[in-house]
Order: sequence, then C-alpha cells, then structure tokens
Amino acid sequence: MENNPLSPHIQIYNWHISSLVSISHRITGIINFFTITMSCLWVSLLLLGETNYEIVKLFLNSFFGKFILIGVIWSFSFQILSEIRHFFMDLGYGFEIKITKITGLIVIIGSFPLTIFFYILGRYLV
Repeated sequence: MENNPLSPHIQIYNWHISSLVSISHRITGIINFFTITMSCLWVSLLLLGETNYEIVKLFLNSFFGKFILIGVIWSFSFQILSEIRHFFMDLGYGFEIKITKITGLIVIIGSFPLTIFFYILGRYLV
C-alpha cells in the first residue's frame, strides 16, 4: 500500500463559514430558479380560468403553503445578501479571513430578519 496523501474529503475537511455560504448560495440559486418558473406557471393558470388560480392560492394560504412561502422568501433573502457580498468581493474587497467570516455571518444571520421583513411587507401589500 502506498503512502499517497489523502485528498480533502468530507471526513477530514474542516467546514468554514465561507464554504457554508458558498454551497448555500448555489442551492438557493437552484431553488430560486424553480420558484420563478413555478410562479410563472401559476400566473399562467389565469389563462385557463380563475378556478385553477384559486386552487393554488388556496394551497398557498394553508399551513404547508405558508411554510413553503417562508422558505422561498428566505431563499431569496439569502441570495440577495450573498450577491451583495459577492459584488464587493468582485470589486476586490473583503478577502481577509476576518472580514470573510464576518460577512458570511451577516449573510446567514441577516437573511432571517430580512425574511421576516419581506413576509410582513407582503402580507400588508396583498
């Protein structure tokens, strides 16, 4: 048996805030893509009659529907904050380890109050 070095895999790799934000950013991007697609299909149901639209609206007003909506709102909130973080990194700022950890925590923690804000704002607008 050779003494080849182990490649970094899940058992020996130490997780960092940046890796968590990066992976979550990709996952929320996929979720948001499908959410936008489903929203367009939902609105398209208006072409088939108001009844189909009302069925989806009824589902979204149920407990499970509200859970899905809050999850989607969180996904968009997380994506917004992560995109702002990436924008500043594209400009060349925020690459120091301490700043990276702080901005990662801001993205993760800040997405929750932003979710609450958007949910409450949406409830008053609709």
